[in-house]
Amino acid sequence: MAQISVEVNGRPYAVGCEDGQEAHLMELARMFDHQVRQVSQDMGQLGDTRLFLMGALLLADELADARARLAANQVELTRVQTERNRIEIRAVQALEGAAKRIEKLASEEA
Repeated sequence: MAQISVEVNGRPYAVGCEDGQEAHLMELARMFDHQVRQVSQDMGQLGDTRLFLMGALLLADELADARARLAANQVELTRVQTERNRIEIRAVQALEGAAKRIEKLASEEA
């Protein structure tokens, strides 16, 4: 298990993670630090616990919004795929009908 130091609101914190996940964890810490610093700017110094809570709640809100958008996009994707399938079926039927008409014309001319 790896251990790295991340900085949040100007303070270092030692954090353990799976080997190979160090860069990912550091990026997550940067995101959290950005939220905490934004809360601090907007509301003033509240103490680490309250700053961290507000930062976590803001990130959770962003996550909830992203999940809602993903769900809406999945519904839309399903609708579009269903419509595409319906159109493909109609196109195949049209091509089959045209092929039958061509075969009929060809047999009548022979």
